Amino acid sequence: MRYELYYQPSIQGRGEFIRLPLEDSGADYVDIARDPKFGRPGIMKFLEDPSLEHPPFAPPFLKAGKLLISQTANILQFLAPRLDLVPKSEASRLWAHQLQLTIADWLYETGQTHHPIANVLYYEEQTAEAKKRAANFTSNRMPKFLGYFEKILKRNSKGGDFAFGKKVSYVDLSLFQMIEGLRYAFPKTMAKLEPQYPRLIALHDRIKARPRIAAYLSSPRRLPFNQQDIFRHYPELEE
Repeated sequence: MRYELYYQPSIQGRGEFIRLPLEDSGADYVDIARDPKFGRPGIMKFLEDPSLEHPPFAPPFLKAGKLLISQTANILQFLAPRLDLVPKSEASRLWAHQLQLTIADWLYETGQTHHPIANVLYYEEQTAEAKKRAANFTSNRMPKFLGYFEKILKRNSKGGDFAFGKKVSYVDLSLFQMIEGLRYAFPKTMAKLEPQYPRLIALHDRIKARPRIAAYLSSPRRLPFNQQDIFRHYPELEE
């Protein structure tokens, strides 16, 4: 099956959590918004189509045959068994989805560090509030999330290098992206914290070295982090 991914054309954002599994598995997919014939206006036109039976609220969404699936964790839950990126048992799939929803919370809190009041306001209109939010995030929330996933890796009863043992899952790919993004957004904080979470950092390095991921990261398909994305670097937020 050829998958169609609908997301913003100029940022990694939440869409990157979907791109990574597609890339790692070698899936046949097209990033619709990056097609000059379609682009972002085409996505908005698609969303306004009154004939859609299950219209998405916003990108990212995925078209798979006749199915149209929205929400990052929901898309990953659909893709993972088809891409062989989750164990087969129902208990394992529910556990993976639970972990992914926790990552979604973590990602949301990351974005709130630079837009704590409203997304429609510029960062410069809420800088004072952003400094307060970021201070709590870097001192309390980041260690809590990092510590939780470090514990999950430590408690892996099956052994192996990944969250579910010896085989990579979509959760591992999402954790890689979180570490990458946090290193960009909060480099000083991450430099201080990383030695406390050796399993997470080893997992990140393991994912980065996977052949298809390495090829993707060095290709034009991997957009650089930027100041329009969820992960943003404002030096004053680490003062």
